[in-house]
Amino acid sequence: MTINRRVFLGTTAAAAATLSAPMIARAQTRARVVVVGGGSGGATAARYIARDGGDAIDVTLIEASRQYYTCYFSNLYLGGFFDLEDTAHSYGRLAGHYGINVIHDWAAGVDRDARTVSLAGGGSVPYDRLVLSPGIDFIPDSVPGWSVNVQDRMPHAYKGGTQAALLRAQLEAMPEGGTFAMVAPPNPYRCPPGPYERISMVAHFLKENNPTAKILIADPKEGYSKQVLFEDGWERHYPGMIERIGPGFGGDNVEVDAEAMTLSIDGVVETVDVCNVIPAQRAGTIAFAAGITDGNWAPVSAYDLSSRVDPNIHVLGDSAAQGAMPKSGFSANSQAKVCANAVVAALTDARQFPARFSNTCWSLIGTEDGVKVGATYEATDEGIVASDTFVSQLGETAEVRAETYRESLDWYEAITTDMFV
Repeated sequence: MTINRRVFLGTTAAAAATLSAPMIARAQTRARVVVVGGGSGGATAARYIARDGGDAIDVTLIEASRQYYTCYFSNLYLGGFFDLEDTAHSYGRLAGHYGINVIHDWAAGVDRDARTVSLAGGGSVPYDRLVLSPGIDFIPDSVPGWSVNVQDRMPHAYKGGTQAALLRAQLEAMPEGGTFAMVAPPNPYRCPPGPYERISMVAHFLKENNPTAKILIADPKEGYSKQVLFEDGWERHYPGMIERIGPGFGGDNVEVDAEAMTLSIDGVVETVDVCNVIPAQRAGTIAFAAGITDGNWAPVSAYDLSSRVDPNIHVLGDSAAQGAMPKSGFSANSQAKVCANAVVAALTDARQFPARFSNTCWSLIGTEDGVKVGATYEATDEGIVASDTFVSQLGETAEVRAETYRESLDWYEAITTDMFV
């Protein structure tokens, strides 16, 4: 069955109407899996469980957004290498081809005893297994002066979509010779190289459109992922444009004033034209509602991503405290496949395979100047551990760097196909 946009919206509207009942009825002969969050972890898990579970498993995906914008590659949109719509993806095929019940609503709570997920729009959805992949939330007051109430003035742009579009518009409106500032996050956070690829892409945009502009980074961390590669690239592509202030010089003592558009670093006040604040992060809110966090993240088993608090709940991607894997889209996608296999095996007679994981994080520094870092991983009783690692090297040829960039484009097409097609 082919679903066009009108038919798909009609079917989801009908599904939403059903929620007025206290409970959404499901055929009792089928096991029920509910997935919360439609990103790299959740969409992948829902697709694989529906595909491999066949008629034995009923899959429901709860995701508030009707269209998913990838956070990864949003930096390339800021730099002018992607259009915003290049990062947008539909849930239509998950519903139409795989028979997944796609509910566009917020998951408001989890009753672990009754095994139900309550919805902000009313009603609840029962489950036998629950998969949570809600991404990140921000820790309140982690940057004094900043909150989501001022994100239109000082965007975080760390969840893709409209925030990325806002930050791009602010870049375009910067006065000649103006200052772009970033407040970088403390560890751990989503996509370790992400803030520094963003700086690279902002610098690329400004070099082309506002070459006398300056970039200021207030960073609470001593070091960061691929640091020598980024700093080498900044010197080659954007000499004199970027200044990073680390914790030794007050980068860990920062306040902002969104009304005045100022950034205070260890008491020294800077007036800025654009300020990208990326706060400290923690698991998505639904993980706290489920009562399965350690205060910031959700600890899980490395073997099947099941919660260490409740084995009937699995947590993927950014929200999970699983060991050595970075919080990235690639990691979430890799974890989702392991989780899906374990869930299908638990609910049917399917075989559960040993857990194996992989991750690569690509970053674009300048035109066709791509770098990467990655690893393969294994499951242990203590958590996920790296078994082999790799990283781009200083002094690589232009062709190697260009091939790394092309590799990242191929990966983007592959992962979004794996999630949605």
